[in-house]
Amino acid sequence: MALPDPLQTALDAARLAGEVQLRYLDRPLEIREKGRRADLVTAADAASERAVIERLRTDFPNASFLGEESGLEKGTSSERWIVDPLDGTTNYAHGYPIFCVSIAFERNGEMITAVVYAPAMKELFVAELGAGAQLNDRPIHVSTIESLDASLVCTGFQPAQYERNMRYFDAASKVTQGVRRDGSAALNLAYVACARFDAFWEFDLHQWDTAAGALLVTEAGGTVTTIEGAPWNTESASVLATNGEVHAETSDLFARL
Repeated sequence: MALPDPLQTALDAARLAGEVQLRYLDRPLEIREKGRRADLVTAADAASERAVIERLRTDFPNASFLGEESGLEKGTSSERWIVDPLDGTTNYAHGYPIFCVSIAFERNGEMITAVVYAPAMKELFVAELGAGAQLNDRPIHVSTIESLDASLVCTGFQPAQYERNMRYFDAASKVTQGVRRDGSAALNLAYVACARFDAFWEFDLHQWDTAAGALLVTEAGGTVTTIEGAPWNTESASVLATNGEVHAETSDLFARL
């Protein structure tokens, strides 16, 4: 009997989550804060996560599951799913279409599958370890921009913690062609992977924010470290993802702050 394919399972789960997200957009949204100002959660977050984990568990009943809303459910195998059921909740709550579901699959501590699906824009990003990255079934690659002065970059921050990122935002604004902040780390990483952004950085992240997106970037030929330049892993609290060409320049810029 053939073993389940984690990519196909992740694709099925992502599409289910996308259907949930779009369906809830047509309803009056129940919105609340999760403890910090402007850290929002809606009924769609929970419904999306239920749909995703139910589908993943069908094929991988012994795996562990780490979800933003439900936390960690430990399994008995070396496999783990890392899920952000609705990344960009504040955007979602306001009808701004930059939101997605992010699903990553890890085996023996190694990330091997990533799916990021933005249903409002009908964009499906996929990566498999050693097999490259795709957007809607077409191969993608990071940009070839070689300097920050020719770059469009992106960042993210929780509004209540803007001060931590303020110096970085200011420094990047003075040397790049523009800095964007659009509220979804998973999509920002996917946009580095497909050359829409040349670099992305953010502090205070969780595993579900970055696990899938980081694999997209590296499989598309980019570079991922922490903001401080240390090797990145899913436990890292910050991320700096670039096309590789501007990584050293960006790291040097931030190191001087």
